[in-house]
Amino acid sequence: MENVLRPLIVFGAAVVITLAIGWLVDRLLRRTDARHTETPLWGLLRRCRLPLQCVLLIALLRGTYEKAEVFEDHSAGIGRALSLVLIGACAWLVVRIAAAVVESSYAHYASRSHDPARLRRVRTQVSLIMRVVTAVVAVVAVAAMLLTFPAMRTVGTSMLASAGVLGIVAGIAAQSTLSNLFAGFQIAFGDMVRLGDTVVVDGEWGTIDEITLTFLTVRTWDERRITMPVSYFTSKPFENWSRGGAQMTGTVFFHLDHMTPVSAMRDKLHDILRECPAWDGRDWGLAVTDTTPTTIQIRALATAKDADDIWTVRVTIREQLVGWLADHHPYALPRIMTAFATPPPNGAADHAASDGTAPRTGRG
Repeated sequence: MENVLRPLIVFGAAVVITLAIGWLVDRLLRRTDARHTETPLWGLLRRCRLPLQCVLLIALLRGTYEKAEVFEDHSAGIGRALSLVLIGACAWLVVRIAAAVVESSYAHYASRSHDPARLRRVRTQVSLIMRVVTAVVAVVAVAAMLLTFPAMRTVGTSMLASAGVLGIVAGIAAQSTLSNLFAGFQIAFGDMVRLGDTVVVDGEWGTIDEITLTFLTVRTWDERRITMPVSYFTSKPFENWSRGGAQMTGTVFFHLDHMTPVSAMRDKLHDILRECPAWDGRDWGLAVTDTTPTTIQIRALATAKDADDIWTVRVTIREQLVGWLADHHPYALPRIMTAFATPPPNGAADHAASDGTAPRTGRG
């Protein structure tokens, strides 16, 4: 009977203590969050309740499993397994705490700043910092797990002795990976590109959807995802339409007949823009920018607050102006002019005959 009650008491006590401490910590965080509503940190720390309870439970079991006198022949293996799980749970808890601190700092900064470009820059930096913290914690946790094995501690001395040679070989083998890694830091803290920026890369127009330490994802207008190494943005030119402000000026070109009523077309453009919600009202215009023997080139100009709205403004201008011309001034649309060839006067034909020459017909 004692062999059954002892492990139940040990395991049950560990579970009860873990649940009690988790409930108490969560209650304290809830009260603190209610008193300090201006600081979201305490509410975010409540997400750490599950990893905290895992750490407490595994730590209690690690310290008391021997008293349960269960599987005594395998006590060393059980202790090592609990140690590995405890290290992993601690790493999970550290990552959750770091994420809460980082998100709280960003939320506090966002509540005070009203500059969208600066907010995107800080969000990009925060996300990359969080990825670095997660990677460092994971590496440290894996190293700590390996050091729990005696064989790994024995090999440690020889590994340190050959670390210089291995470092050189690894650096040469991972040259592209390291260049992308450093390029990721350069993008994050050099403010070259931010999450949410509108860019044109290799002729593709899209929005920065994700930035990591090694790659960057551009979401195009047709919902495709283009994944590129971050080193591309530090070694090749690209267009960033969001840098220096998201406001943009768009143009639409028309090739029309010389008889086009330009003044009436200008008034119609203004009417179209006044009814277009995407137009920000900053500027507009219509002018003849070029002429050819058969057509004139007319440029319509309008402004908008960002790249998405300027696209809407341009397609609205193009669609409605072409429709207005077709309905009210069809003669203004470009046409191919054809006519019969005019024969030469009779006097010119008689003169050519008296000279012994025939008029040229174009057939050689």
